[in-house]
Amino acid sequence: MISVEKDSEGPQTFVVYKRTWKEAIGAFARKAFEPAGAMAPMGVRLSPLGYALIFILIGSVVLYLQVWMRGSSDKKNPKLTLGEDGDVHTMNVDISMKELLAVSIDLAQKGGDRVREIREANKLAEKSKGETKEGANDPMTDGDLQSHIAIVHGFEKAFPHLKVVSEEHEKKGDEVHTVETPKKTHPEVDEVIKADQRVAYEDVTVWVDPLDATQEYTEDLRQYVTTMVCVAIKGKPTIGVIHKPFEHRTAWAWVGHGHSKGLNVLERKAGEGQAQKIIVSRSHAGSVEQVAKQMLGDKTEVIPAGGAGYKVLSLFEGIADAYIHVTLIKKWDICAGNALLLAMNGHMTTLGGEEINYSAEGNPKNEGGLLATLVDHQKFLEKFAPEAKKLAEKH
Repeated sequence: MISVEKDSEGPQTFVVYKRTWKEAIGAFARKAFEPAGAMAPMGVRLSPLGYALIFILIGSVVLYLQVWMRGSSDKKNPKLTLGEDGDVHTMNVDISMKELLAVSIDLAQKGGDRVREIREANKLAEKSKGETKEGANDPMTDGDLQSHIAIVHGFEKAFPHLKVVSEEHEKKGDEVHTVETPKKTHPEVDEVIKADQRVAYEDVTVWVDPLDATQEYTEDLRQYVTTMVCVAIKGKPTIGVIHKPFEHRTAWAWVGHGHSKGLNVLERKAGEGQAQKIIVSRSHAGSVEQVAKQMLGDKTEVIPAGGAGYKVLSLFEGIADAYIHVTLIKKWDICAGNALLLAMNGHMTTLGGEEINYSAEGNPKNEGGLLATLVDHQKFLEKFAPEAKKLAEKH
């Protein structure tokens, strides 16, 4: 018999007493066909039809249990699944957000370690993935690949059924087996986050940028380089981690629950008689500068920089008032920064003011431009409305 009992010590944890289906069926058959006891000295013999009916019954029960176990969608309890060995196994259908945050921090840092080690050893093995939509080279290095392996396969070991979307891809090899299982606890998370929350696996999408600012990485402009992990729940950015591997600094936040101690808001209030400071991508600073000065005035200062992660952090450091992007950008570049901004009452939207959906099933491209701010978001949206209209007409 297979029995399932609630374990009183842990939320939604069950203990399954397992017996293979072969053992269960064998026990049933022995019980059905064993000789009668003292009250029936003559053994019971069944006709061929009787045997057929019994085996049909047993097969029907087994088939029903398989379908039930595999199709169960109870989000509060573990699924029961039938393994290849014939045993019943459990699979949690929800996940601890606190553990997911701790793992995200650990893996962003481990990916950053690989990025730093490869850069310092000057073994980049640079290749080109082609050109961006703007015609710029889109490089990939061994730093991108090794960080991807550390992060993505780390998630596979910690949470095997998680949906993870990464910028990079690799052919699985022996090096995957060397990836360490990440830690599910983190001292700062334990100190800051007091309450946990569990969510359904099917609602979670993890976005990974294993090396943001690859072009700057190849140029040895280390200050711009980050590794990023973002957790989206039903398409909404909820956990964000931005790690700066060459500064050994990590910013993280869980929207509505807390953030890293170093994540401070050194805001510059817009409209206080000072020139607006806009941070933009190095690759097309000239075109954005023209647009920015047209929309915000000739005194607007445009700061060219590499990496979406760096640009978002510059808002917290008071370097810039707004981060603006007027061309296509991928969601793994911006999801983590979006979560950090939301946690600190900031905003990241398209230039038209639409929220960005980070569901795995959606388009990984954001083609509506980008505006990120900590303050005065609506004012900037109004200023850039004509540019948003142009982008909308293109797409």
